[in-house]
Amino acid sequence: MSQGRGLLTESEREAIAGEASDSYRYKTRSFLRDRLEEVEEDVAVLAEHDPELLDELRDVVCEEG
Repeated sequence: MSQGRGLLTESEREAIAGEASDSYRYKTRSFLRDRLEEVEEDVAVLAEHDPELLDELRDVVCEEG
């Protein structure tokens, strides 16, 4: 299995970081909000079927710094 992207593509990361036009940044933020809804569903599946993997996800997402 090939490794894909995380929540954002490289160009979306650049847009969020302010390295692209304001309109693309706005569009990217909208796309990300939609993806976050999908992540909520993923979390529910992990909670039920693979809580250990859900803990790993939480560690990554909730890491300070």
